[in-house]
Amino acid sequence: MLVVFANAQDYWQQQVNYNINVSLNDKQHALKGDLTLEYFNNSPDKLDFIWFHLWPNAYKNDSTAFAKQVRANNKDGAKRLQSIKDKGYMDSLDFRVGNQKLKTEADPKNIDVVKVYLPQALEPGKKVVITTPFYTKMPTYTSRSGHDGQSYMVCQWYPKPAVYDRKGWHPMPYLDQGEFYSEFGNFNVNITTPSTYIVGATGMLQTENERSQYIAMGKANVAAKSQTNKIAYKPSGTSKTLSYKAENVIDFAWFADKNFVVRYDTLQLPSGKVVDVFTYHHPNGNKLWVNSHEYVKTGTRSYSSYIGEYEYPVVQAVEGPKNVMSGGMEYPMITLITSPDADELRLDGVITHEVGHNWFPMMISSNERQHAWLDEGINSYFQFRYEAEKWRGNSIFGNSIPKELTKRPVNEFLTAIYGVFNTIPMEGAIETPAAEFTNEEEYGLVSYVKTAVWMFAMEQEFGREKIDQAIQAYFRKHKFKHAYPEDLKATFEKELGKDLTPYFDLLKKRGTL
Repeated sequence: MLVVFANAQDYWQQQVNYNINVSLNDKQHALKGDLTLEYFNNSPDKLDFIWFHLWPNAYKNDSTAFAKQVRANNKDGAKRLQSIKDKGYMDSLDFRVGNQKLKTEADPKNIDVVKVYLPQALEPGKKVVITTPFYTKMPTYTSRSGHDGQSYMVCQWYPKPAVYDRKGWHPMPYLDQGEFYSEFGNFNVNITTPSTYIVGATGMLQTENERSQYIAMGKANVAAKSQTNKIAYKPSGTSKTLSYKAENVIDFAWFADKNFVVRYDTLQLPSGKVVDVFTYHHPNGNKLWVNSHEYVKTGTRSYSSYIGEYEYPVVQAVEGPKNVMSGGMEYPMITLITSPDADELRLDGVITHEVGHNWFPMMISSNERQHAWLDEGINSYFQFRYEAEKWRGNSIFGNSIPKELTKRPVNEFLTAIYGVFNTIPMEGAIETPAAEFTNEEEYGLVSYVKTAVWMFAMEQEFGREKIDQAIQAYFRKHKFKHAYPEDLKATFEKELGKDLTPYFDLLKKRGTL
């Protein structure tokens, strides 16, 4: 448990621990749950209320911030909204402390944000225990959470406190373009489903008979390079309850499908630590998922060497349905991949990118909505290095890279790749809030690619070894903490021994760097 008191040091952060019992109804495509959370006030301030996210309400109608953004930023936005046949929502909430019902106040602009008033001010260094039932109707899958028939991507699904940090409260509506900011905490989650479902989730599965089956199935599939389960899953009874534990994480997601093919392996890191590796895919999906466990392993190993060792006990990837953004979405210890048509390079690249998010923003938590580059762009910089080292390739350019270039050393290859990147029109400034980009293409190019160009420019000046030392110091200092751009700047300046104001000023520059 992490408790950082304000009077002990300048830095502080809140802690939220969750106990959740949830049941899946696969006829109604709905979740019924009970939440108990411990909220630790490690700030120097008295808190009279806590903002909560109720993100399933983003799918409730066509007037939410999510719906408005989809309509405005996508050329087929109206059509996409019409495709959401099952509208999502959250209700049946009853926030309480003990037996005392808590007053709530709806956010005037967003139905997926609510203010929950505490029975008395929460003093610094104290905690409050809040309980509520909840009912979540899963929408038709289109963004990050939902169902595709009886395949479930259960993400942003429970009532979740907003972040309160040194810059105040950060309540925000769910958006398609623009991600999240979350408090660290520990999760104990009990998931009840019909017995025929195979489930992958954040954290370590504590239900030993289920875990043993997944491992046996996964090992057999890896050994046979099988696209289907060589050992049939054997459910017992009509329903089951699976228990998961996760520590020092900012979120919890889970995925359930009756036809998941399981792959299992282990990864030993240089320290000797052994990490479980699971992947889950569809028998009729992208056939390259037979290699998915290897992509997860090599990605985790490479990022551990670039940035710092992977801290969690398990790392996983799940094949999801295709969506309009086509790529993936990260959660602690598990990632959803929605790239059904990817070739080997691109599938490895997207899995590694999403696994890489375990470093940014899972182990170093940042406000992705405000500073998307701090998460996506730095991650892309390491993804492009990984692809160059392993494939002499780049997932953006794919097969268009001249063959003679693929025979050059890694540094020459990357210099050429970044030279081309820097010719791509990217008008927006890197330091632009995600929601302020007028379309998804500009958001992607600037937050991901332009930021990677910015990182590579520093690498060219200071050398890769020094940049790696700086990022590793940043990781050590801010692991399991919240970090802002000024924290990255301070750490880099200390490690590189130079005023980096000119570089950080470039983050606000429009056009080519």
